[in-house]
Amino acid sequence: MPVGPSVHEGFYPTDVLETRIVCQNIQCGDIIRGASVAGMLGGICMARKPAVMYRRLKGPAYTRRKYIGGVPNNRIHQYHVGNRVAAETGQFPVVIELRSDNDVQIRHTALEAARVVSNSTIRKEAGTQGYSLRIHTFPHHILRENKQATGAGADRVSQGMRCAFGKNVGTAARVKRGQRVISIQVHPEHYLAARDALRKASMKFPTPCTVRLIRGHEHLKGLI
Repeated sequence: MPVGPSVHEGFYPTDVLETRIVCQNIQCGDIIRGASVAGMLGGICMARKPAVMYRRLKGPAYTRRKYIGGVPNNRIHQYHVGNRVAAETGQFPVVIELRSDNDVQIRHTALEAARVVSNSTIRKEAGTQGYSLRIHTFPHHILRENKQATGAGADRVSQGMRCAFGKNVGTAARVKRGQRVISIQVHPEHYLAARDALRKASMKFPTPCTVRLIRGHEHLKGLI
């Protein structure tokens, strides 16, 4: 909410600080007028950063949650969807997997986006009981970020500290090269739909991925 000179007495028009803030809780374009530097920094929220900032594996994993407070909630609602009983009893003859081509960190929001798009794609073709989709990675690693002010004149407000520890901003799964991320079990007639579902899921990840057929080659003659 804009703060006028009446709240902070002693401010003159020459001392008015106008900063456009881009954050989650304040709408874009809001202007803070006459606010002190300390008050402005206390109310600023950081915008979501691109995945390229978190995809590299750097240093040891930061996973000890019992020593960490304020870890954001995991966005992944389900790790196994579809006909789970048929998958565990081996009733689906075809199994395909999505594997990572590089060592990478995948944020929990990207895993959930991949699950949603792949689940909706295969469910339209196979129905609710004609497939089984499973996510094989869990976002154990906790991401940290040194939050700073952004916007016009923010470089004069906060330069930050080098090698700052930062605060928790999210979680991510550490995936090795060739590790499976998502797998789908279907009947042979739905193989092409499952492959297309994994292709769409790979677009949500910050690394190239490969779709591999693990089981059911003999049932797919003429399709591959």
